[in-house]
Amino acid sequence: MIIGHIGARAGSKGVPGKNFRDLHGKPLIDWALDQLFENDRVDHAVVSTDCPKMYEHGLKRGALDIGLRPAHLATDTAAKWDVWQHALLEVEKQTGPADAFLDLDCTSPLRLPEDVDAGLDLFFKEQPDMVMSCCESRKNPYFNMLETDETGGLHVSKPLPHGVVARQQAPMVYDHVGLVYVVKPSYLRTATRLFEGHVIPLIVPNERSLDVDSPFDWDVIEYLMGKQISDGLRAEAK
Repeated sequence: MIIGHIGARAGSKGVPGKNFRDLHGKPLIDWALDQLFENDRVDHAVVSTDCPKMYEHGLKRGALDIGLRPAHLATDTAAKWDVWQHALLEVEKQTGPADAFLDLDCTSPLRLPEDVDAGLDLFFKEQPDMVMSCCESRKNPYFNMLETDETGGLHVSKPLPHGVVARQQAPMVYDHVGLVYVVKPSYLRTATRLFEGHVIPLIVPNERSLDVDSPFDWDVIEYLMGKQISDGLRAEAK
């Protein structure tokens, strides 16, 4: 049994009201909700939020009623892990034990349905504690990510003994992106943080990995979403 989860806090300093802001004809949150409700493998969907308007919207769409998110989980510093634990506890009171907890960040609307299925497939095949979506990082701490020392001088963040003069020589590093998380419920109930157990990557394309943190991000995603929709319509017309 798979629980699908959307976390959508009311507050946002970077893009005020972003989770319920219109993006190509529907609220941002609906791009994620649609993917949960349209996936035959997801048995129950839930919206964790401190916003009554978004909460009622989720209920009308068919999400389970778990109540508004507690105030201590609705701050800027509240951990995603704690929000997940609360949601799992409240959902399992109604559904019984789950086999997988699937979270989709609503601020990552470029995600495709195939990304969700790929995450679920990887989780059930490899049986890790968690699958986390990642993309190849455009900056590498062994090559072109820099820090300053006590003198103000620049140095590579993670220098290697032999040095790295080309990106291809550096160890592969990934960006953590919010497209898909699939978590083992027993791990979520007992662990205290994301990386306490065996977490494996689901590698997704960089062009789908963007999330909304700033007005600039919104503009870029709005453009790419429009292109994605247009390309999809062209594909359907063929």
